[in-house]
Amino acid sequence: MKRTKLLTLAAALLLVPLSALAEHAELDHFRVDTGNKAGLQRGARDFMAYCSGCHSLKYLRYNRLSKDLDIPEDLLKANLMFTSDKPGDTIKSAMPATAAEWFGQVPPDLSLAARARGADWVYTYLNSFYVDDKRPLGVNNLVLPGVSMPHVLSELQGLQTLKAEAAHEPAEGKAAADGASASHEQSQESHHGSKFELVTQGRFSPEEYRQFTADLTNFLVYAAEPARNARISKGWDVFAFLVLFMFVAYRLKKEYWKDVH
Repeated sequence: MKRTKLLTLAAALLLVPLSALAEHAELDHFRVDTGNKAGLQRGARDFMAYCSGCHSLKYLRYNRLSKDLDIPEDLLKANLMFTSDKPGDTIKSAMPATAAEWFGQVPPDLSLAARARGADWVYTYLNSFYVDDKRPLGVNNLVLPGVSMPHVLSELQGLQTLKAEAAHEPAEGKAAADGASASHEQSQESHHGSKFELVTQGRFSPEEYRQFTADLTNFLVYAAEPARNARISKGWDVFAFLVLFMFVAYRLKKEYWKDVH
């Protein structure tokens, strides 16, 4: 009996990473570039304009944003601070306390969204809204089925429908088909084009909209860990120190043991 339980537990532990990989196969690969300060500035602007009405960044302060992204305080107050006039405040949403009555739940804080979900998930989610007349708000999302969030970026992206083969293909079969037919270098454009069909043109072209969502995703990656660039830079310094120390330790060892036979 104990052996059976152990085998069952081992099988479950083996299946977890496999299912995670199958889910990951559905996501577009996103190359994080938090060193692109101009892109982060655009992402901050777009977050404040399109997201901060509902979502907060409660672990990020305006003055930290100003310092890291080289945004002068006067521009920060004029263009990015809509819910406070104190640079030391955290970024709160403009959503009132009755928000749960509108959407069924309070829109989540997005401070750690990119850390919890991953940049690939955030980027693919922003590009995967499609028309669904069965949903209360008329849209659904391929990454998060049954999403309660309206497609607030439809003005920019336009409206797209889910192709019939993508809508009816089972998740396991779809992941296998993607893995068999798509190479590792498959572009994000072809990935999106294989599942969606644009039926109403937005203000942006598809390429411009993907750049928009890339900037927004990059900003959310930064917001989840403002010290990311400093951590990576310090990591290389530590690595160089360890290589140097290994050389010194090796020479010291040779010196101590040279007379030992």
